[in-house]
Amino acid sequence: MKDSTQEVVKSKYTDSWLPVKQIMNGMIQLESGYYVTGVKVHPKNIFIMDQTAQDSMVYNLRNFYNTIDYEFWLIIADRPVDINLYLAELQQLYNNTPDNNIRKLILQDINKANQFMSIEYNVVDTEYYLIFQEKKLEVLQKKLHNLISGLANCGLQSTQTSNADLRIILDNLLNGGEQINFGTVMS
Repeated sequence: MKDSTQEVVKSKYTDSWLPVKQIMNGMIQLESGYYVTGVKVHPKNIFIMDQTAQDSMVYNLRNFYNTIDYEFWLIIADRPVDINLYLAELQQLYNNTPDNNIRKLILQDINKANQFMSIEYNVVDTEYYLIFQEKKLEVLQKKLHNLISGLANCGLQSTQTSNADLRIILDNLLNGGEQINFGTVMS
C-alpha cells in the first residue's frame, strides 16, 4: 500500500513536467493553448549620452511601460560569446602588419582578449527581453507590433524573439544561469 504523503515521481527529465508543447515561429506554444513570445530589445548605453538625452530616454521608457496594460516579464539573460574568431583575425592582422608600433597595439588587444577568455572572466553578451503570453494569435501580433513601435519611439531597436532566443531564456530560467559544458572524455 502506498503512503498518501509520498509524491509519485513520473520522470526525472525536465521536459516531462514543463507545459511546453513546442517552440516555433518565435513563440512557445504551451499545452494550455497559450503562446509565450515577446521582443528582444537591442541594448543601448545611455551613459554615453548627454544628460538631456538620458533624461528624455528614461522619461519615454517610463511612459511606454505605463501604456502596457497586460502582464509581461522583463528578462535579462547572459549569452556566452565566443571570441575565438576575433582572436584569429587579430592574430592574422598581427602577422601581416610590418609596422612594429601597430604590432605592439595589436598584441595588447590579443593579450586583453586572452585575459577575457581565461577562467577569471566570463565573456557574455547581455540580452533584454519583454515576454508575455496570449491565447489569441491576432491579439498576440497586435501586442508585438505595439511593443516594437513603442520601443522605437523610445529610441530602442527591437525584434520579435526567435526560437533560439526562447531556448536561451528557458535554459537560463531552468538552469539558474549556469552554463554546462560537456567536454571530450579521455581514457
